[in-house]
Amino acid sequence: MNQRPNHVLRQGVLTVKQTFRTFLRWLASISASLSLFIGCAHAEPQPPSEAAIKDAPAAARGINAFACDLYGHLCAKPGNLFFSPYSLSTALAMTYAGARGQTEAQMAKTLRFMLTPDRLHPAYHALAYGLAQSGDKKGCVLSIANALWLENTYALQPSYTELVKQNYGFGEDLVRKANFAEQSEQARLIINRWVLQQTRDKIADLLAPDVVGRETVLILTNAIHFKGAWMTQFDKDRTQDLPFKLDGGETIPAPTMRVTVEAPYSEDEAVQVLQLPYKGGDLAMVILLPKAAGGLDAFERTLDGATLDKRLATLSAPMKVDVFLPKFRMTSEFVLNKTLPAMGMTDAFNSSAADFSGMAGRKDLFISNVIHKAFVDVNEEGTEAAAASAVVMDRGMPAPPAVFRADHPFLFLIRDTRSGALLFLGRVSNPKA
Repeated sequence: MNQRPNHVLRQGVLTVKQTFRTFLRWLASISASLSLFIGCAHAEPQPPSEAAIKDAPAAARGINAFACDLYGHLCAKPGNLFFSPYSLSTALAMTYAGARGQTEAQMAKTLRFMLTPDRLHPAYHALAYGLAQSGDKKGCVLSIANALWLENTYALQPSYTELVKQNYGFGEDLVRKANFAEQSEQARLIINRWVLQQTRDKIADLLAPDVVGRETVLILTNAIHFKGAWMTQFDKDRTQDLPFKLDGGETIPAPTMRVTVEAPYSEDEAVQVLQLPYKGGDLAMVILLPKAAGGLDAFERTLDGATLDKRLATLSAPMKVDVFLPKFRMTSEFVLNKTLPAMGMTDAFNSSAADFSGMAGRKDLFISNVIHKAFVDVNEEGTEAAAASAVVMDRGMPAPPAVFRADHPFLFLIRDTRSGALLFLGRVSNPKA
């Protein structure tokens, strides 16, 4: 059976402007671009140090804690939502590398960085290197691309360029040019084309005309693209419309996939947790399903990094589960200019208080825009899967399979099972929205 893999994309933009005491200085762009294409023919990333490998789980825990904090701010708006904590954290970590003073301290606290800067950036390199190994496996394609677009008459500190190149660049040329001062519209179109290419034509026109102007000095972009085939595929012939209960009480028919699978599973009195691995085994989707049809709101209020870690730690060895999962497809877009300051990162957005002197040797840079856009498509299709069967003889009757029926709103995530890092986090309120 030919299958289309699960498909997730995320693109983020972080825009930095330059200001003097009474006016904006207009410049053009030198873009440091770093790209890691997992499963593609690009420069091989350098192996991380043993110390960085040991620090990678701490970096992952920080990403996950930030993910839950950010989710808590975003989930107040009703409806589906989806974002990539890993990719957003990576972009902001690159920015943090140039922060100093109170700006640096606020960013570390808000982004939940648990390591000192000299250990944090190598740990991010170790995470990316591990993901490269995951994406090299048949049936799983993961590509991550980052670019740093800087006004071309504006010089970066050599120490900053070297740090970013060493820990985020993977041997790629980090320098690109775009003329924001004289050709801001052309620069915007160039960046949007880059985004479109990196996301395999799924995210277009990320930067609106009013986002890029003559005052723009720096834009950081990230794209993450994931296509994964289920380790145990859903049979398309078993997909049928089944009732899905919305938060407001309405019930709608939703195309619902079904499979009986051996998968890690746990439950308590409030929540069922199921992990569905993708081929290759290192990446997996985890679904957190409140037992009560209207229970997602209460569950979201308790969600934090420690709680999520505990939930994931309760997952059993693979057991038999009957899975009912609606197909869903969504695009989410967020402008985080107010959200991140509300979480404590205030100085970075303040033209008179921001200190990114580690990036450019001067204090006239500040963040003006953080734009995040993500796309996900989950279905029963993927590459053709191999099957294996075993007959185990035992005494007594076998235990019946657990039933995991996702017929009401639920939370889902895609994670790297080795490091624990969350690549994507989202909520399905209406699979047909």
